[in-house]
Amino acid sequence: MDFNMKKLASDAGIFFTRAVQFTEEKFGQAEKTELDAHFENLLARADSTKNWTERILRQTEVLLQPNPSARVEEFLYEKLDRKVPSRVTNGELLAQYMAEAASELGPSTPYGKTLIKVSEAEKRLGAAERDFIHTASLSFLTPLRNFLEGDWKTISKERRLLQNRRLDLDACKARLKKAKAAEAKATCEGDTVPDFQETRPRNYILSASASALWNDEVDKAEQELRVAQTEFDRQAEVTRLLLEGISSTHVNHLRCLHEFVKSQTTYYAQCYRHMLDLQKQLGSSQGAIFPGTFVGTTEPASPPLSSTSPTTTAATMPVVPTGAVLAPPEETALCLEEVAPPASGTRKARVLYDYEAADSSELALLADELITVYSLPGMDPDWLIGERGNKKGKVPVTYLELLS
Repeated sequence: MDFNMKKLASDAGIFFTRAVQFTEEKFGQAEKTELDAHFENLLARADSTKNWTERILRQTEVLLQPNPSARVEEFLYEKLDRKVPSRVTNGELLAQYMAEAASELGPSTPYGKTLIKVSEAEKRLGAAERDFIHTASLSFLTPLRNFLEGDWKTISKERRLLQNRRLDLDACKARLKKAKAAEAKATCEGDTVPDFQETRPRNYILSASASALWNDEVDKAEQELRVAQTEFDRQAEVTRLLLEGISSTHVNHLRCLHEFVKSQTTYYAQCYRHMLDLQKQLGSSQGAIFPGTFVGTTEPASPPLSSTSPTTTAATMPVVPTGAVLAPPEETALCLEEVAPPASGTRKARVLYDYEAADSSELALLADELITVYSLPGMDPDWLIGERGNKKGKVPVTYLELLS
């Protein structure tokens, strides 16, 4: 019990000394040992790394899980060291609703069939999103979180210890400075030759005794300063090595960032393939349900009756009436070079991707080039006639972006 009380009293004394030193430094009443410029740069670099890592981590979590309630729930499960329950993605939930709607509204109807096709695509999108979230969490979020909860906590602990060592060092310097000033004052008073005729010559003896006491105090203060300087230098070296390790942290985070970009690229590529397949399925089914409609444009099939603008009329593709009788395949297989474009209904289109013609009836495409396109009665809605100069051929609608 005595040992504990002594230790408690010693710790309280050290804490009080540090508090006094810190307060006097803030008011400019005490000198402060400054760190070198290189060390200060390492500290600033470490603080910047920590702050931006926190921001990137939080925003990536928002990207992967926009629902704040779900994020809080996952955080609590992680803190309790329990497995996070599997959660249905938004795409999978939408797919479930569409499938149930198709079942109730009639899976054999055109609307029901389309709902089933879209629900299957949304289900695949949801599964791809789930894989992306899992991969990104392991390859990107986990390393960032490990840095903040592991390496950074160690750095912060050593920095606080270095701060305490510096306060102890500066307190020892202040104590030594005061002791030397008092010793000098006592020495000056002791050097005065006493007048033994005085009634109180003991003042000279007291001055000599005070000088000896202050001399011992100076020796003690110098010894404490040497110990404090050694501990400060040792702690500064340990902290400097940890701060220089931030460079390795940057290299590790760079590798994780590449992994995150790779997983994100894979995810969006999967989404694009799923939606492209869905678009082709919907295009073929739409051509069967609405013959003669132009697939791939958001404009109406025919202008409103009240509209007489020539611009609107020219921008509208021709529509084949529902009851029109299409020519047999052998009669429609005309030479494209002999087919003249319609007087109205031609549009400009920008090519999205390179396309290699499968035969002589198709037109090879290069990404970002502009071509003229139009439709002919009885054509497959997934295809258009494209012209580039004196060349003409069929082109797929999914490779085009229609312009005004």
